[in-house]
Amino acid sequence: MSGKVQDSIESYIDSPAKLKSLYRRVLFVVSLSQIFGGAGLAAGVTVGALLAQQMLGTDAYAGVPAALFTLGSAGAALIVGKLSQRYGRRTGLSTGFIVGGLGAIGVVIAAMMNSVILLFASLLIYGAGTATNLQARYAGTDLANKKQRATAISTTMVMTTFGAVAGPNLVEVMGKFARLIGVPSLAGPFILSSIAFILAGLVLLIMLRPDPLDIANRIATYKQENEQINKTDSVDKAKNRRGLMVGAMVMVLTQIVMVAIMTMTPVHMIHHGHGLAEVGIVIGFHIGAMYLPSLITGVLVDKLGRTTMSIAAGITLLSAGLFAAFAPSDSVVMLVIALSLLGLGWNFGLISGTAQIVDSTEPSTRAKTQGTLDVFIALAGASGGALSGMIVANTSYATLSLSGGLLSLVLIPAIIWSRRDRS
Repeated sequence: MSGKVQDSIESYIDSPAKLKSLYRRVLFVVSLSQIFGGAGLAAGVTVGALLAQQMLGTDAYAGVPAALFTLGSAGAALIVGKLSQRYGRRTGLSTGFIVGGLGAIGVVIAAMMNSVILLFASLLIYGAGTATNLQARYAGTDLANKKQRATAISTTMVMTTFGAVAGPNLVEVMGKFARLIGVPSLAGPFILSSIAFILAGLVLLIMLRPDPLDIANRIATYKQENEQINKTDSVDKAKNRRGLMVGAMVMVLTQIVMVAIMTMTPVHMIHHGHGLAEVGIVIGFHIGAMYLPSLITGVLVDKLGRTTMSIAAGITLLSAGLFAAFAPSDSVVMLVIALSLLGLGWNFGLISGTAQIVDSTEPSTRAKTQGTLDVFIALAGASGGALSGMIVANTSYATLSLSGGLLSLVLIPAIIWSRRDRS
């Protein structure tokens, strides 16, 4: 380690105020990127199933877009994680967002050409933006202590709300704009997605300096070299493995349930006479509930514990499935309640699971491990999206919702097992 770098790291260790200032700056920059990232994610999610339904002429494959961009996000999560570990959060996250923006441009071109093959390929690439939007939550935790981690995660996530709520509610506006320039209306939201993802990438590329993961790594190395870490602070590998397993399980199950029900709700609504504006309202509330409660959730996770909030996630998702299953098909209000609960349950699960994963990793391997685990989360979402259309086509939306709600209850015995094993 060069003398200049060593002096810089020592200054952060010797001055908690300086480190705290950097921590706040990182949160601000990541939060700013999340506003754009949320808009890019939400706009595409809202109409992806409808665009596939229109181009394929059947409901059976309406869940394919969600499956594809979620599958794409799985591969992107691994790549972004490895890039972040090797070159820093700034390089990994900015690359992921910009690639996702290019994928959104491909979707627009596919709609203009009516090319299903190009649509599917572009949705895979678009998934990079989805993966990056999710992985950005980790960047805020690199310089946080254990009691700040869930709050740090929630701070970056809550900023996603501004873009995430705006995106679905701009569906109709972007549809009209698309028609004006000769693009199919359902491709309009992907124009917004492309701009938003690229802007998110540029914000991180330009402003995320110094890199938080690099600083965290250097501080950890400096402390080890100077014997500031004693035996009681050494890593408990068995405990960490258990923490990773439980955190991943919580996030995987919440992702499957959320993606499955969310994907088919727009199709269900269109079939029962609702328009794009009403679809936008329901999805807007849903995505708002996914992110807006984050600040409160983060505090609760830090105060009440990861376990308590993980169980709360399972119960909330069950409630969402019951409301969605029994909501009258003409009731937008009931669907708003159901999808809001769905988003809230996802929020509880994601923040509590993420906090547990951060607790169980060290800076030297953190980004790579987080990226790998996000692959499983993305694959879970892909499975939920792909199966959702088939389940609805062969049974009903109510059956899908009930199945998702019941699946979420698996979280409770998993958490009980983890506590018993720990004791």
